Amino acid sequence: MNNTFTLNSSFGKYARSGVLHTRCGDVQTPTFMPDGTRGAVKGLTPQQVVGTGVAIVLANTYHLHLNPGEEIIKNLGGLHLFTNRKGPILTDSGGFQVFSLDKHAKVSEQGVEFKDPSNGNKYFITPEKSIQIQLDLGADIIIAFDHLIGLQNSNPKDVEDAFSRTHRWLDRCIVEFKRLTKGLSKNNRPLLFGVVQGGLDTKLRKKSLTLVQESEVDGIAIGGLSVGETREEMAIILRELAPRYDVSKPRFLLGVGTPEDLRIAVDNGIDMLDCVLPTRNARHGVVWATNDQKTHLTNNKFSKDKGVIEEGCDCYTCKSGFSRAFLRHQFKVGDPLAGTLASIHNLRYMMRICEMLQKK
Repeated sequence: MNNTFTLNSSFGKYARSGVLHTRCGDVQTPTFMPDGTRGAVKGLTPQQVVGTGVAIVLANTYHLHLNPGEEIIKNLGGLHLFTNRKGPILTDSGGFQVFSLDKHAKVSEQGVEFKDPSNGNKYFITPEKSIQIQLDLGADIIIAFDHLIGLQNSNPKDVEDAFSRTHRWLDRCIVEFKRLTKGLSKNNRPLLFGVVQGGLDTKLRKKSLTLVQESEVDGIAIGGLSVGETREEMAIILRELAPRYDVSKPRFLLGVGTPEDLRIAVDNGIDMLDCVLPTRNARHGVVWATNDQKTHLTNNKFSKDKGVIEEGCDCYTCKSGFSRAFLRHQFKVGDPLAGTLASIHNLRYMMRICEMLQKK
């Protein structure tokens, strides 16, 4: 048995189910991870998150570094005690903020200088610093620092430069990771994932995957496919990579998370996905139901609707009988309970898809 990932079954052309082994427990795959950006999945208690079937949660390295800081979290016992979460936690590297905060970020070979738009404070994150922060946070899976750029209006040279820098930074991440975890057994240290980049250039993507898989990483993260490309463009890249994965390593698609995207990703060999979308949509009254149908609960037609979001759904919201009329009313009066109940349903909807796929 590989002590990072155990394959249970394969189905379709590239899809598979298995078990991801972390120091904090096993995770059945395929799986979806909600984003607890600042240490909590917004509007939900850890118990409510677990109640949806979620097995692993993502936290954001950049934002936790800014506030409250990894030193405070470490001194308080790490993310698990700080957030009151018992299950596995994954932290991203801060690489996404190189893209999302590009107007406030200066990239150099050494690292990235970020300027906090809220107060003007400057923070410099290097590959080594990203690894240090994530280890201090106490995550069970950490991601190598990468250079992510937007795909719109990007010229080929920029894409290739970011690809090359990502792999030079990966080498530095691995050196720092090995230095800081020296003496720890694999069962007692976090897993390190390297990031595949290359924009929509299939040749760069395949080369990037080869480089990551030949390095000393525990898993593969596919980055840069949630930055404005179409669903078909994403699917093309995933199809190109699908037959080239190392069967022994888990594969994680960063930042992607609609039901349709989840199905496409799993069909192409992905084991793990994360996204803010299910809970963000829910807080704005948008939920998924049968056949991935998107429903806007704030619509006036639900003002007298006695039905639940989805008949037959086993989430707390639907099982408890909260009607569409009640949810619409709560959204209209601005009660945060509406977002909580809708978030519970959306996370459970995503996990029901995963659980169905895990049984194949």
